[in-house]
Amino acid sequence: MIIPTVAIIGRPNVGKSTLFNRLVGKKLALVDDRPGVTRDRREGEARIGHFNFRIVDTAGLEDADASSLAGRMRGQTELALSDADAVLFLVDARAGLTGADRQFAELVRRSGKPVVLVANKAEGGQGLSGAYEAFALGLGDPVPLSAEHGEGMGTLLEALLEALPEAAAAQATDDWDDERDGADKPIRVAIVGRPNAGKSTLINRMVGTERLLTGPEAGITRDSISLDWDWRGQAFKLFDTAGLRKRARIDDKLEKLSVADGLRAVRFADVVVALLDATIPFEKQDLTIVDLIEQEGRALVIGLNKWDLVADQAGLLKELREDAARLLPQVKGAAVVPLSGLAGRGIDRLMEAVVATHAVWNRRIATARLNQWLGEVLDGHPPPAVAGRRIKIRYMTQVKARPPHFALFGNQLESLPKSYTRYLVNGLREVFDLPGVPIRLSLRTGANPFEKKKRTRD
Repeated sequence: MIIPTVAIIGRPNVGKSTLFNRLVGKKLALVDDRPGVTRDRREGEARIGHFNFRIVDTAGLEDADASSLAGRMRGQTELALSDADAVLFLVDARAGLTGADRQFAELVRRSGKPVVLVANKAEGGQGLSGAYEAFALGLGDPVPLSAEHGEGMGTLLEALLEALPEAAAAQATDDWDDERDGADKPIRVAIVGRPNAGKSTLINRMVGTERLLTGPEAGITRDSISLDWDWRGQAFKLFDTAGLRKRARIDDKLEKLSVADGLRAVRFADVVVALLDATIPFEKQDLTIVDLIEQEGRALVIGLNKWDLVADQAGLLKELREDAARLLPQVKGAAVVPLSGLAGRGIDRLMEAVVATHAVWNRRIATARLNQWLGEVLDGHPPPAVAGRRIKIRYMTQVKARPPHFALFGNQLESLPKSYTRYLVNGLREVFDLPGVPIRLSLRTGANPFEKKKRTRD
């Protein structure tokens, strides 16, 4: 199956991210009225009708010094242009052509890639008349479109099929399998942390290219960007996320959207790497982030980034691992890995920890083993009596994995003290080797079979 890559190119605020969301069928890219919301390249699987392709959302093209943030954003867009099989060049039909449109149309033309000219926001009479103005760019017939309302998608499909005839012909005789032809699904890994912890720099080093925008400015990343990566024959999908600040400090609408996007990446991940700045580790916000990861039921690995800036590394590592055990009892035993994203050190150790923690997260324990352990626990440390009545625990089973979730059956379990359930959870973690993952324990009280007969006699 030939799956071509199509890049969406255009100046800021012409609706590139809105079109991206429309094509992938999900609100993956952040959208706002102000220009310059998108900074990194975002990729997704798109489909119009029967035609499937990989779509790349890009930052708006702007003239700027190469070393500035805007210049680095433009560099990412130009890389997307060079990697694409075809280009959707967007203009704003309502605003009409601008000097920037003409300038960047020349850039697209010089790339030599097949170009589909799209006049977005063409709904209504004013938009349609503005679409005709786009003929002046010399990029062929413009496709009048409304990404927001989904109008003109059929015409866009026809233009894409004409621009990519080989892929169109191949897909006409093939059934595209959205589950990767039965191949193993990748392990989904989200990298989260406070702003400027080095998340994007780490991922760039992992994939071996400057794929994500980086720099000294805090908060560069806005969208949660996903990247496919292969490490030692195992497929991964990496998610870079916006820095998570204290809620009280988030007052900008766009930053709220960025944080919400990052939280969604955590929910869809299998393993989450909480990236800490080793020079100021375990700040209150770090603990809040780990607590969020535990609440969402994700497996956790702690990465100590910027380790090359730390003195007395052996002594500090021992101290920080002790701190992690003390401060994060809900994910006791989580791997703590020192690394340097900038220097590329510790990445293999980090990924070994990710794979091992992922296996724990998926682990299932036989009911016979669980109840053998439970019997020994009850003999050695039975639950306390409540109001003179003994709490009876009958048996335990694992109801699901991802994360490990156990059900405890018995009578009067609603009176079981929380201290005793913590005792059971800690025992499960230690005996069955479940470090670094949340453990869920449900209490299920069986119905009294004599209750109905008693009510009948009364």
